[in-house]
Amino acid sequence: MPSTLFGNNEWAEEGDVVKSDKVLLIIDMINPLQFSRADLLLNEMRQMVGPLADLIARARQSTIPIIFVNDNSGRWESDRDYLISEAMKGPGASVVRQILPASSDYFIIKPKHSGFFATPLHALLHDLGAETLILTGVAGNICVLFTANDAYMRDYKLIVPKDCCASNVEEDNDYALRMMHNVLRADTRAQADIEL
Repeated sequence: MPSTLFGNNEWAEEGDVVKSDKVLLIIDMINPLQFSRADLLLNEMRQMVGPLADLIARARQSTIPIIFVNDNSGRWESDRDYLISEAMKGPGASVVRQILPASSDYFIIKPKHSGFFATPLHALLHDLGAETLILTGVAGNICVLFTANDAYMRDYKLIVPKDCCASNVEEDNDYALRMMHNVLRADTRAQADIEL
């Protein structure tokens, strides 16, 4: 039987994919925070992880597929388990613990800023039947923004809940949210105001 490799690094029989017009993407939250000024980002992540955890719970209740899109941190041998293990050793472990991927969640590793660049994300979204992407994570002014831009160019509708996105500096995050709202037509209301 034909199979597809995506979520949880396991083989799933074709047809096992739950179709949904909405998909939740969680960008770079499984993060060891081993870079300059990571302390600034961690402070912002601590403020947004509660609303993000609530959104994840709502998505699971509504059977909306969840895709963790994570940077490989320059390690080409990285995989889901390795990235989670490294993040749980870092200063942001308490944040990561609140949003750990479930076994049913998808996990895509990206080499650059956009979740679409050199990854199977677009193919997976096509398989899922996605039309609207709910983008969350860090950094709002870099990886979330670049992923939103690439999604917009692929004709996806965008939702970027303002309380589920963080950058090192709040002003930079606010600017990125304005750009995504004004240029990419993203719905940037708070997650509780977004109907799933």
